[in-house]
Amino acid sequence: MAKRIVMYTTSWCGDCKAAKRFLRERGIAYEEVDIDQHPEAAELVMKLNDGMRKVPTLDVEGTIVSGDKFNAARFEEDLRDAGALRPQNRDVPEN
Repeated sequence: MAKRIVMYTTSWCGDCKAAKRFLRERGIAYEEVDIDQHPEAAELVMKLNDGMRKVPTLDVEGTIVSGDKFNAARFEEDLRDAGALRPQNRDVPEN
């Protein structure tokens, strides 16, 4: 069963757009919360990021993943560590 992902974003954030595209291309569902529209969410993001208003911030059922300074390989690894993506099996040769 897929883990619930909540992504905190803003409309102007390029890293947010890249993170959403990454998830969309892989068919990974997420709930988006724009922190400019929801001040309580902005406060939560700051609490989760040591007082910084960092977006995108993802909550994967209690595991926090930051997508700021978006790097697809790092983002994928962080999502795997959070259990949002299946681990890669590098021991199995591809056909």
